Amino acid sequence: MGMEIGGYYAYVVSKRGRFIVYGSAIALVLAGTASAAFVAGVAGQILAMVLIGTGLVILTGLVFMEVGLSEDRERARERGRGAPAPPRRRLDDVHIPRVRGPRHER
Repeated sequence: MGMEIGGYYAYVVSKRGRFIVYGSAIALVLAGTASAAFVAGVAGQILAMVLIGTGLVILTGLVFMEVGLSEDRERARERGRGAPAPPRRRLDDVHIPRVRGPRHER
């Protein structure tokens, strides 16, 4: 399993699975809209805010994930064409000088 997480996800989740996830998030938004219209009082408002907010947050996260996956696919295509992979730096190679200021007397 030498694949990255994003690459692994792209292989595991089918288009049908993505359709179901997007549809569920949209259903949350629609359920929140319906609760705002049909549930009276503060309970309807709170239920609407929770459902709509949750659905929109999930949709936003899914859109960002799709953008990242498309970038991963593009990078894989470029590597397949013979473009060299960018050099990887290890954290051990990075040296951060330790700077200390004057000690404060208590």
